[in-house]
Amino acid sequence: MRAKRQVRTWLQLLSGITMGALTLPTASTTSDAHGMRTAASSTSAPASASVPVAGASLRPPSPSSPNGPAPPAPGEPPGGDTSVPAVARLWPVGNRPAVLRAWQPPPTPYGRGHRGVDLAAEPGSPVRTVAPGRVSFAGRVAGRGTVAVELTGTGSPPLRTTFTPVRATVKKGDEVTAGEVLGTLETDGSHCPASCLHWGLLRDRTYLDPLSLLPVWLLHPAPSRLLPVPPGDDDGPGPRMR
Repeated sequence: MRAKRQVRTWLQLLSGITMGALTLPTASTTSDAHGMRTAASSTSAPASASVPVAGASLRPPSPSSPNGPAPPAPGEPPGGDTSVPAVARLWPVGNRPAVLRAWQPPPTPYGRGHRGVDLAAEPGSPVRTVAPGRVSFAGRVAGRGTVAVELTGTGSPPLRTTFTPVRATVKKGDEVTAGEVLGTLETDGSHCPASCLHWGLLRDRTYLDPLSLLPVWLLHPAPSRLLPVPPGDDDGPGPRMR
């Protein structure tokens, strides 16, 4: 009887082990299948949701976006008033010096050109301010003597005239009147083949033609005319040069 009970017990144990072994693959398969579905659902949903967010955060705003217009291109000259009133009362050197080289504006802010005019003058000639103003600079730039004068009553920012090469007799901050001597012309053969004064004009950082400061009567003086002699003139009858 004891032997039968032991055999029955071993058979039950073997039966339990067998049933367990048979059900484990199903459970593991079910578990693996659920795990795969869970992984697929857990990875697919965030991927679809995260792609547009990442793209939106990494994409730079376009120039036409509501954030504002595109910034200006580097080197673009600032806008502003480019008018030049004819406030000059005299030429900076001499009475009416020869213009050796005229103003040639560059096609781009940093392009080649001639940002001023070259006036023929002998070394040591006095250089005068053409209109009243204030000396904004007096010193050397790249080894060349330079004087700059901000002209009174020419707007904001004011027009600024520059003179090179000049040995300055004024200093920054000096108030000057039209015709006042700023210094004397230095010898410099690097800019002109002959001795010359380089005269420039700016408003802020925009270069303008300095000859536009001169009124017509200075820029193009009227020719001499023969006027009739008033009656009773001691020099006798006939026309006389006036």
